[in-house]
Amino acid sequence: MTSNNLSPAAIGWLRFPPEASRGRRYPETPHPYRSDFQRDRDRIIHTRAFRRLENKTQVFGAGYSDHFRNRLTHTIEVAQISRTVAGALQLDEDLTEALALVHDIGHPPFAHAGEEELDRQMQRLGLRFNHNIQALRLVEVFEQRYALFPGLNLSFEVREGIVKHSQELEPGAIPALDEYLPGQKPPVEAQLIDLADEAAYNTADLDDAYTAGFFTLSELGAAIPVIGELLDDCETHFPAASERLQFQEMLRRLVNLLVGGLIEGTAAAVRQAGVRTVEDVRRFNRRLACFSPEAARTGVALKQFLHTRVYESPELVVERTRCQEAIGVLFQFFLDHPEHLPPGYVDGVSKVPLHRAVCDYIAGMTDGYFDRVFQHLIC
Repeated sequence: MTSNNLSPAAIGWLRFPPEASRGRRYPETPHPYRSDFQRDRDRIIHTRAFRRLENKTQVFGAGYSDHFRNRLTHTIEVAQISRTVAGALQLDEDLTEALALVHDIGHPPFAHAGEEELDRQMQRLGLRFNHNIQALRLVEVFEQRYALFPGLNLSFEVREGIVKHSQELEPGAIPALDEYLPGQKPPVEAQLIDLADEAAYNTADLDDAYTAGFFTLSELGAAIPVIGELLDDCETHFPAASERLQFQEMLRRLVNLLVGGLIEGTAAAVRQAGVRTVEDVRRFNRRLACFSPEAARTGVALKQFLHTRVYESPELVVERTRCQEAIGVLFQFFLDHPEHLPPGYVDGVSKVPLHRAVCDYIAGMTDGYFDRVFQHLIC
């Protein structure tokens, strides 16, 4: 482990060791020098779905800047934060990293606008779209890389974390997922992912939006007092630095505040709950991963500011509307003309409803590939 045994935040007794795993769907011979969770991490990195994240929008599309986050760079930032938190808490860093790397591979093109539109299209046909469940379908059905078994054959805990890291799973709610211990909480490693994700996107979106000119530093500092104090501190310590560098110094402190708050808040919640084993975590009545009060308040203020000044800005609303309309048009086109689906999806229509095959195809597209298909078939 990278953290010190004397760390006051350490809760290493809740570490989920790979040897305690419920195993893989298809048994495999142990690897001579990699744990099961390390192998899962590596299998995820080598998937096509992971590589496609490079051309999927995070918040700002490619037209804004080559320097802004995409879904892949965001995923790397989440993995960095997640592994740091797991190390400080003395949890299993490899399980945590695997879950961070896989957490967004089910996202369709055009960020949350794409997910909302695919869900809307599926609802009118009696189904739903959820990017976490789509991620599970990717690793179990679509990623075919091994001769001995279908899918990636990931360990149970990684598959469980894919569907439960950001949502509760109630018994019977989704029968196909009943094997993943519905009604129970996942290990702390999985619980960390959603909050590490939040810390990553709040700070990254702030960075990209400032660069794009969506607000000034004075507006930001006035809206969020904690950030105002951090900006004042940076101006005091670096009076000759440019405004851009002062912003970057503030952002670094802000990341430390949120990540440190996640470490401290989770450690405090575990000690207050008195849990001693992973099974105690599973049976506890709430999730134990949480921010400290100060970090939680800062996160809420950040979200409110970003929604008001960035996500709901006219520029991004217009772009989201355009993307959603295009997804709706292409979805209906494939329902009316399934012969234009790729051969693998056409063959799969005999096993799943047509609208499920159409949804899977569009969900797997990158932004760029979607635009090329749309131009070829619609325009």
